[in-house]
Amino acid sequence: MKISPHSDESTIWQPERVADLLDYRSLNFHKTLRIQLTQHKDKLPPMLLIAMLACTCLTACDPSQQDSSGSPFGRSGPVMVIAKPVMTQRYIDRFTALGTARANESIEVTSRISSVVTRIAFTEGQRINTGDLLIELDNAEIHANLNIAEASLQQKRSQFRRSSTLGKTRVVSDAELEELEAGVQMAEAEVRAAQARLDNSYIRAPFSGTVGLRRVSLGNLVGPDTIITTLDDAETIKLEFTIPESFLSSLGKGMTIVATSAVYPNKPFTGTVSSIDSRVDPVTRSLTIIAVIQNDSNLIKPGMFLTVDLETERSDVLLIPEEALIPRQGRQFVFIIEDGRAIEKQVELGVRAPGLAEIRSGLTVGDVLITEGVQKVRSGAQVEVLSSS
Repeated sequence: MKISPHSDESTIWQPERVADLLDYRSLNFHKTLRIQLTQHKDKLPPMLLIAMLACTCLTACDPSQQDSSGSPFGRSGPVMVIAKPVMTQRYIDRFTALGTARANESIEVTSRISSVVTRIAFTEGQRINTGDLLIELDNAEIHANLNIAEASLQQKRSQFRRSSTLGKTRVVSDAELEELEAGVQMAEAEVRAAQARLDNSYIRAPFSGTVGLRRVSLGNLVGPDTIITTLDDAETIKLEFTIPESFLSSLGKGMTIVATSAVYPNKPFTGTVSSIDSRVDPVTRSLTIIAVIQNDSNLIKPGMFLTVDLETERSDVLLIPEEALIPRQGRQFVFIIEDGRAIEKQVELGVRAPGLAEIRSGLTVGDVLITEGVQKVRSGAQVEVLSSS
């Protein structure tokens, strides 16, 4: 029995012909069956519908009716795709580093001794020089101890001189002379110690810079834990920022960088790289860079947030269109063409640009990559290239 797409409906849908339908698995029958199922699915008896679906399954399972791509409709020819050879390109990596401005020298001014503030010799925001007096502490007792140490030293020196004269006549032994000389040295050390304590009562600037806000008043008892003020040398700013290890080859000491701040959007700050950290952070895979920026106009304040735009050029980057990628279970795959057939390959991605993706491994230069039509392709299927994209 033969069935055509134009057969009379009453002829086709007779239940006694179900067995014939089950044995009939030609390509024309399958197409006819699909047409009739579409047109008459609402009029078919349930048993006949089941039988016709069984015919479809048998046809699909018959290897003789399938082509190399697994299609149950016979050989439909190669899949049409668009492909292009993989080539290296020049690519510029761009990175915006976030940095923090730090003063060239910066300290919190404190006292080495505990005493009461008797004089404040600076004003907030004042520019001072190295050695300028900032704070004077009560030192009356320290002065008295210094006077005692100096008097003791004078006495011991006199004794030593008189004994030295008597020693020439052997009235004083050599051992006694050595003991008197040691006493003089001890007295000199006590004077130096008293003088150091007195010097500690005068708090001076260790370097030139700008003092910050005053944290104490006259009469305050201060000690080593008390912050009196801050002192910053901000004429030179150290900009500290981190970069990925991939940018290490593009930076070196003396290299010029340009930093910007949201506070001054139209004011670039030019500096030079002064130091590069000797270690890469094993967690973040980044390293710290310090650049020096001259701050003569005093626009940059310590602690400000700055950004640095970095660029590095690579000439041997494999870039492919993003539409060629097939994501699957957290991995990325592509199709290449070998001997007229599609071959699936897993790839490792690098950086991404708009519409492009870097391939770090999985492809080589010259591979013919399928860029369009990947949804219709299966590994091992025959393909025909319509054109090169």
